[in-house]
Amino acid sequence: MTEHIVRSYDTELKELRSIVSRMGGMAEEQLADAMKALNELDINLANTIRKQDHHIDDLELKAEQASMSMFARRAPVADDLREVVSVLKMTTMIERMGDYAKNIARRTIAIAEDGAVELPETMQRMAQDARHMIQDVIDAYVHRDPDAAVEVWEHDETLDNMHNAAYRQIIAAMMENPSQINALTHLLMIAKNLERIGDQATNVAEHVYYAITGLQLEDTRPKGDATSDGGADV
Repeated sequence: MTEHIVRSYDTELKELRSIVSRMGGMAEEQLADAMKALNELDINLANTIRKQDHHIDDLELKAEQASMSMFARRAPVADDLREVVSVLKMTTMIERMGDYAKNIARRTIAIAEDGAVELPETMQRMAQDARHMIQDVIDAYVHRDPDAAVEVWEHDETLDNMHNAAYRQIIAAMMENPSQINALTHLLMIAKNLERIGDQATNVAEHVYYAITGLQLEDTRPKGDATSDGGADV
């Protein structure tokens, strides 16, 4: 009987890990599609991204229900308790990444209606880095690799620095092309969404590290964003 309970418990933990992995994959895919829509000003793709966002929301709810069930029936302790609590927080953060990708799609539609604007190369690199951060932090969780989680955590400063550069480039474009200010304002907010996705990946990395090691990463992480007070844009 005890062996059966242990196997059942392990199965439930694996299902939670699977949900986190699937949510991360969806968030990364949504970001990739959102940037494709932006680069091509593809309104149809942008609308598809907005409509499909509920898939991540559904998985977040599934993770919450599974976690609550484990609390009620299994009363997890020690390592397992840390992981279940961390999953609840991580899935919320991953869902937020999907929200930011959806917002990029929404602003892409507005840009398409105003007319094409040139994306700074820095923004393209930001999107690539943000995607890699999502991939890497999910891999760190799936493979129980705290060192990989730390690498994602430390990379946040690099993304912040790129955001600062993109911000300055877009402001300069506004001064040179006043007729494009509306579209360029949407571009500013898209750059902020990319930076926020990196923030969420960094937050996930902190919880991955804690779930694996039982230790907290430093309270003050590297942070280089100097363009705002941290308000969200969704």
